[in-house]
Amino acid sequence: MPDEQMPEQEIPELAVPEPDALNPEFRSGFVALVGRPNVGKSTILNSICGEKVTITSNKPQTTRHQVRGLLTTDEYQIVFVDTPGIGKPRSALGKKLNKTAMEAKGSVDVVCFVIDGRTGFGRGDEMLAQSLDPEKTVVVLNKIDGQKPEHIMAQLTKVSDLGASAYFPVSGWTGKGVPDLVKHLVDRIPKGPMWFPTDLVRETPDRLWVAELVREQLLRVLRDEVPHSVATRVVEWEWPRIRVEILVERNSQKGIVIGKGGQVLKEVGTRARKQLPEETFLELTVSVDPNWQQDPAGVERLGY
Repeated sequence: MPDEQMPEQEIPELAVPEPDALNPEFRSGFVALVGRPNVGKSTILNSICGEKVTITSNKPQTTRHQVRGLLTTDEYQIVFVDTPGIGKPRSALGKKLNKTAMEAKGSVDVVCFVIDGRTGFGRGDEMLAQSLDPEKTVVVLNKIDGQKPEHIMAQLTKVSDLGASAYFPVSGWTGKGVPDLVKHLVDRIPKGPMWFPTDLVRETPDRLWVAELVREQLLRVLRDEVPHSVATRVVEWEWPRIRVEILVERNSQKGIVIGKGGQVLKEVGTRARKQLPEETFLELTVSVDPNWQQDPAGVERLGY
């Protein structure tokens, strides 16, 4: 894994290939996944790309950056932009995540508005829908696995008033309905060049990817009241040695993250290492950064 710089939050300006290098029938474009927290945007993206390109958990604010995953064939390349869940901000971090998500929808060809098919279309979804351009919006009703057909139809009927260009019931978990959604998106993106190499699936710098893998395991291991207060960042990268700093807001949280006899930290490290190359030496440390979520400068300092 080479060392890389931390990512920019906006889709980068890319150099356009020479016209004679283009396949005139090739299609390429950007698609944003937006929605409320915990609607399953990241799970859908992983399903579409066929491998893990972004972390997932059952907790809000799992996604904190714009994460790009690529689906490339001989006929097309779609760059999917996964965004943080948009909700009522309760901190400087929440405000920044909302801003990050809202910025993404303005610079893409298609917006997939993801709605939780189990809880249904709620007031928060309605408020978000008001900011979307119906003509370039595709409604994706996720989590239909285990749902009765009549429930799915009732939810689709409820969101039909949005006037979106298309509606797709899917399950990011099982993959049901995902191929039909992808086919529709291919038809929607314009003809254009291949922006990224054919073998690239995850357009995330290695430093950020490793930090996020550690945070994902923290989300899975820790109790509910701690994850929102946790941030991770790589502070040392001398391959294959990597040191990741875990930041919490209070000393009591530091004890929870470390665990009795260091057991929690050890489990997190073991889980994260399983997703990294075998030769990786991963070291985890824990520090206290008081109330970093409430401090705009602290949020910025941590790369959000």
